[in-house]
Amino acid sequence: MGKIIAIANQKGGVGKTTTSINLAASLGVLEKKVLLIDADPQANASSGLGIDVESVEIGTYQILEHSYTPKDAIVASSSPNVWVLPAHIDLVAIEIELVDKEKREYMLKQALEEVKDEYDYILIDCAPSLGLLTLNALTAADSVIIPIQCEYFALEGLGKLLNTIKSVQKIHNPDLDIEGLLLTMFDSRLRLSNQVVEEVQKHFSEMVFKTIIQRNVKLSEAPSYGESIINFDATSKGASNYLSLANEVIKKNSN
Repeated sequence: MGKIIAIANQKGGVGKTTTSINLAASLGVLEKKVLLIDADPQANASSGLGIDVESVEIGTYQILEHSYTPKDAIVASSSPNVWVLPAHIDLVAIEIELVDKEKREYMLKQALEEVKDEYDYILIDCAPSLGLLTLNALTAADSVIIPIQCEYFALEGLGKLLNTIKSVQKIHNPDLDIEGLLLTMFDSRLRLSNQVVEEVQKHFSEMVFKTIIQRNVKLSEAPSYGESIINFDATSKGASNYLSLANEVIKKNSN
């Protein structure tokens, strides 16, 4: 049965989509069958894996409103063993449309029932907000990865996200775990980066992934070619970081 992992942080620019794309690709290279769900109206996870977002007719929007099933929407990506349930800008409207629906927080969970056994891992790239889209992702997920940027405001908003996770555990999904906190955009030359790492490890110890994602130009360039870092430059630091993270996730879930 597939493990569903949401990648969430309401702060923008912390590396959620970069992590979603490259963790999916790394798991795929390690011979795991992966589905990446793009639950962000910006649709960057879709375009970052070679999907022409403008041509998406059936995507996360239609799945959430239950007019189609995931099997109607899933497409192959540019990475081996990775499939994508793409998004489109029309996903912006879903929060308003779901507001009056009964069990609106469970729409994604219900939709994934038919496909979750077909993949080893299902990753959900969440929008940078704590709205209904992210709530659907957290309700559907078994666990959540929280990317934290190694910068000054890193811990700002983390308390709010952890409170949201607690309330989801209490009301909608008692089995939701924190898969781990992932330190991203680390620059070893900066004292501040090192201080953030120390601070996060001190406060959250066992919850923090051992792998730290370092700042890497290739990581920023890869999405513009519609490729993961593994396809774009397998020898880069970014590729070795995400392969290390994928190994950590696999190890954690095989115990």
